[in-house]
Amino acid sequence: MSDDRLVYSTESGRICPACTRPAAQCTCRKRPAKETAPRPFPADGTVRIRRETQGRKGKTVTVIHGLSLTVDALEELARALKQHCGSGGTIQKETIVIQGDHRQRIRELLEKKGYSVKLAGG
Repeated sequence: MSDDRLVYSTESGRICPACTRPAAQCTCRKRPAKETAPRPFPADGTVRIRRETQGRKGKTVTVIHGLSLTVDALEELARALKQHCGSGGTIQKETIVIQGDHRQRIRELLEKKGYSVKLAGG
């Protein structure tokens, strides 16, 4: 193992070990790690409904993915789904999250509205 790499200089201060430039002028740390994260489901026009408990302290929620709607239309649909199921919920990013396991009710309502629906996950 060699110890010949420079990590500090009295002239410029800390040195980046990857690009060997002063830390203030480092270019390697400014690169984005990933361009975009992959979507959990393909954007094929099919609405997917799944049940989740992970990361929610054991509470079950129903998550609806694949709705290509504007924010206002998504909020309106979420309001209708919450009223239909009689429970609370929210919108997170491009998904609707409804408290409780309401996959069948939501599937029936979305199919009546003309969406192509699949039950995904457990």
